[in-house]
Amino acid sequence: MKKNADSPVQMLYPMEMHPYLLLLFYFVFLMTMNTNAQVKNDKWLEDLLRNQASPLLQSVLDRPEEYRYQVIYTRIDRDANNQPHFTNYYLNVDNERYFYPASMVKLPTALVALEKINSLKQKGIDKYTAMLTDSSYSGQTAVIEDSTSPTGLPFIDHYIKKIFVVSDNDAYNRLYEFCGQQYLNETLWAKGYKDMRITRRFVKMTFEENKHTNQIRFVKDGHTIYTQPPATSKAQFDFSKKILMGHAHWDADDNIINEPYDFTMHNKATLEDLLLMMRSILFPQSVAPQRRFALTEDDYQKLYQYMSEKPSESRYPQYDTSAFFDSYTKFFFFRDGERKIPDYIRSFNKTGWSHGFLTDVCYIVDFKNNVEFMLSGNIYVNSDGVLNDNKYEYKEIGYPFFREVGEKIYQYELQRKRSHRPNLEQWKLKYD
Repeated sequence: MKKNADSPVQMLYPMEMHPYLLLLFYFVFLMTMNTNAQVKNDKWLEDLLRNQASPLLQSVLDRPEEYRYQVIYTRIDRDANNQPHFTNYYLNVDNERYFYPASMVKLPTALVALEKINSLKQKGIDKYTAMLTDSSYSGQTAVIEDSTSPTGLPFIDHYIKKIFVVSDNDAYNRLYEFCGQQYLNETLWAKGYKDMRITRRFVKMTFEENKHTNQIRFVKDGHTIYTQPPATSKAQFDFSKKILMGHAHWDADDNIINEPYDFTMHNKATLEDLLLMMRSILFPQSVAPQRRFALTEDDYQKLYQYMSEKPSESRYPQYDTSAFFDSYTKFFFFRDGERKIPDYIRSFNKTGWSHGFLTDVCYIVDFKNNVEFMLSGNIYVNSDGVLNDNKYEYKEIGYPFFREVGEKIYQYELQRKRSHRPNLEQWKLKYD
């Protein structure tokens, strides 16, 4: 065999090898290279975060396998016509590395619900029409009133508000039921979000029960004007890849099980898809038409309001701000220490937290300094390796991680040169 100094195989194995062994080794080598290649990293971003980082942040960055962190910083540059142009910088981003999305699935569910209700306008209904949910299968519950809404009745727009302002679980469950499991997933897959999977409500139910969704009635002036029958999902999910986490977990009956927790059939998303989905709302023209949702101008404006509204600004619902403080769902910058959000900064975002995972995808606007950027990230903080024990280092590690990463990006944004200052007037909104 002719030796080639540029051959990785020859460099690693200089001795003569049987051709078949050599071929096998080379195949394994290429597979390893492909596995490494799927992780996206930009040294510039890592250097920025490590520069004068706290011991806590340095410790997290040094242990990517333990903390499973991912960060995407999206720089936004405006042209002379104020059109935005986006550049993503990545740290440890790997679409094959599972993270539990938790409440992040409320984002696509809300968008699909809006698209679906818009498709039913010929029925004389919209997102403001009273939506009454019946019980049609085991485990289901009915909803015929909502004391937190301005009308005393539940409706889709109000559910969406509660989802974004405080990440309300029941609101998500009701939109999941309106969409139906099959319609929800197949709509997302058709838009190219093929790595996304939403299989369950956030309430104790079996996998089979989650396939069944309730009958729903839309009512005006006391009269039912449209009934959506109960549905049974026939969505085809790929559960071939086992997803096991930790070394033990507590089961639904509060028994300790000394085996890893199985996420194989749980909800699933990638950070890159969630970022793209957020961009499709905030900057729809920057995303390919097939990746967008069929929304009205009012849909967009209400989403902008709800994604950035503080609990203290909401009249319906009126929240107890000792429990739902203004930074309750704002992980980047503010959640650590329940920090006050300056009046000149708004975060348009969605967060998720559960099972030791924390995720935030946000668009930050600073009206005072004319700064804008997007920041997406997640982290896993579960040092004891036990799932469902409610012992996670959110306060000790998770929230401080988001605060410091956010602050470093923000400080960079404050000093970086721009060819054109952004006009951010469209993001100055009125709240309740």
